[in-house]
Amino acid sequence: MLVGAKLASASTMASPTPIFSNKPDPVQNKGNRERLTGPQRRVAILNAAIDLFASRGFQGTTTREIAAAVGVTEPVLYQHFATKRALYDAILESKLTQVNSDDIAGLDEAAAAGDDRAFFTCLATVLLDWYLSDPRYARLLMYASLEKNELSQMFFEQQVILFYECVTKYLNKRMDSGDVRRMDPLLTARAFAGMLNHQGIIYAIYCPGELPAGGRDCIVSTVIDIFLTGIQSGKHE
Repeated sequence: MLVGAKLASASTMASPTPIFSNKPDPVQNKGNRERLTGPQRRVAILNAAIDLFASRGFQGTTTREIAAAVGVTEPVLYQHFATKRALYDAILESKLTQVNSDDIAGLDEAAAAGDDRAFFTCLATVLLDWYLSDPRYARLLMYASLEKNELSQMFFEQQVILFYECVTKYLNKRMDSGDVRRMDPLLTARAFAGMLNHQGIIYAIYCPGELPAGGRDCIVSTVIDIFLTGIQSGKHE
């Protein structure tokens, strides 16, 4: 869903509030660690938070455990992420920066040319890579949704909604030209995303690394063939 996120403006930080309630039984600090610079420590805290949230959920993770995993104190953690919103924004932003700018440029070119296969192939590649490049995020968002965590709604507003706006805008244009059959554009966009999301969950959560013989490209081309066969009007046949 990160194509939509590229269109989003920077999130506004909420007023400072404690991140998570502290509980006992912290993760033990494992020996001495190399001293990190401020930016390096921030990245280390962020990665530790993602690891712990993805494996234990938000309710099962404390700030003390995150700090201990990095080898810092909680006050040091709060210097980098003073609020829940600050930490969640950083989690979303860390994934967003992985989107290849060439993919976004290719998407714009395909949209301008009305090239359905190129447009949806680009979207499918970005969406599937979201799962395959780092499955932690899929697990983290599952926990966020089930626990009704703030991050779930943030992800929906900053990424999912804008993704659907991007796709529905393109579909409406193609319907107006007669190249795509008339249908509910939002439901069509959701159907497209659903096909890719399910493939992503299969290979990122249930069968990590067990891609088909053709790898990611095989998944993308198969989904695109099925999807385009369903939506295109066939007026040029």
